[in-house]
Amino acid sequence: MAIKTDIREDIARISISGRFDFLVHRDFKNAYAPSLENPVISEFELELSQVDYLDSSALGMMMLLRERAQSAGKTVMLVRPNPAIVQILDIANFNKLFKIL
Repeated sequence: MAIKTDIREDIARISISGRFDFLVHRDFKNAYAPSLENPVISEFELELSQVDYLDSSALGMMMLLRERAQSAGKTVMLVRPNPAIVQILDIANFNKLFKIL
């Protein structure tokens, strides 16, 4: 699992690859936490195209980010999930909670 954050203008893009599960919760939080406090950032993009496994703890981590981002007046979008991940997101009704591109 690799997590990388890129800041471009007002968007913090968090790219995740490999397994997205509880073992990376600390790395995931460390990837987004500084941008929550950055007043320039208005949006988070979670780049999911390289995620090959996602479990319920990852869904919970995304929900927690969404809640924290909303409290800070920011939005979260899920970007380019592969078909297997889209299926999980659909089952969890994340399409009703997140904009998925």
